[in-house]
Amino acid sequence: MDQAQKQALQVTKEIVVKFIEVGRISPSNCHEFFSQIYFEVLKTIVSSEDSLHQESPVQENAE
Repeated sequence: MDQAQKQALQVTKEIVVKFIEVGRISPSNCHEFFSQIYFEVLKTIVSSEDSLHQESPVQENAE
């Protein structure tokens, strides 16, 4: 499991717990939503990392 997957899993757990706390989903049906939330979070993390790498190229010091 790479770093992005670990981050996505942690964020997904926090989101699902929060949704259960506020009553948006119940513990008995959270399995129906977990994978959808996980893949959306993972997609966001990966696309965010990709855009960061494209926007900030490594610059060498010319001193």
